[in-house]
Amino acid sequence: MGQFHRTINSQKRPREYLTPKEVEELIAVAKTYGRYGHRDATMILLAYRHGLRVSELCSLRWNQVDLEAGLLHVRRLKHGIPSVHPLHAPELRALRKLQRESEASPYLFVTERGSPMTAAGFRKLLSRIGSHSSLTFPVHPHMLRHGCGYKLVNDGHDTRSIQHYLGHKNIQHTVRYTELSPDCFNAFWQD
Repeated sequence: MGQFHRTINSQKRPREYLTPKEVEELIAVAKTYGRYGHRDATMILLAYRHGLRVSELCSLRWNQVDLEAGLLHVRRLKHGIPSVHPLHAPELRALRKLQRESEASPYLFVTERGSPMTAAGFRKLLSRIGSHSSLTFPVHPHMLRHGCGYKLVNDGHDTRSIQHYLGHKNIQHTVRYTELSPDCFNAFWQD
């Protein structure tokens, strides 16, 4: 059944991850699309930079964010390994603005009714943002997580560190990112 699922996906889109440039475009489109552009752009940014699953993203609470120390306490699902990630300038700016502009809620990302954004809601939102971009294939939230893994591999980070960053219990789930890295062949046939 898994092979059938992959065949169908390969007919819909060329790959199951997004490149940094594609993520930047989605963030730019999100900022101008809809009434909650900043919230939506921040969701995409955090999902990508921290390799968050959609349910991990939607369940983020302000008590997991330390803006002073620049840290994000990531609680992983699927029995994943929790970790603490550094927050860098773009994320810190986005989160501070989100905090200033949002109604008081324990959750980072809320709907206009004040309830937490749902996984289904973010999937639909990201799909709409993708359809307003120049991307010629449908996008889904897990492509942000995969994009994070590929970016970290291509930046030269070791597999074990990426495993912990993404919260994988089994390193086999992390190795997939190294298998498709275009940089893995750079040292071949150097004259």
